[in-house]
Amino acid sequence: MKRIVILLSLTALSACTSIQVEPLPVSMKPEKICIERNPKVIVGDFLTVVRNRIEFHGIDTEVYERGDHGNCDFTMTYTALKNWDLGTYMHHAELRLEYNGRKIGYAEYHLNGKGGLSLSKWQSTKSKMEPVVDRLLGK
Repeated sequence: MKRIVILLSLTALSACTSIQVEPLPVSMKPEKICIERNPKVIVGDFLTVVRNRIEFHGIDTEVYERGDHGNCDFTMTYTALKNWDLGTYMHHAELRLEYNGRKIGYAEYHLNGKGGLSLSKWQSTKSKMEPVVDRLLGK
């Protein structure tokens, strides 16, 4: 019985959320960020959540298809991955912010052990990504 309790405790502890952020430099204040649509991302509300949170901070967004970012100085690419455990949930996401093709910010959300036994893995995309976008934008 002790071994089971220890094993469950270790599994729960290994299911921590990891957020790593290299925030946008304070000196840079984009008025608009163009986001490259990633058709491989199957987290249905991911792009909407990210756009809404960027716009919450007073920054316009525009979505473009690969390779056609028009005349945007600030661009963003992203990826998000889902896993299945009695249903699907997002367990990993990355945002990369560039200025004229040079990386100026990066953010990563990751559920260690794909969430393990933690109930937080079932949280919404919004509750997972809003703090990540806030930190990326230095807010």
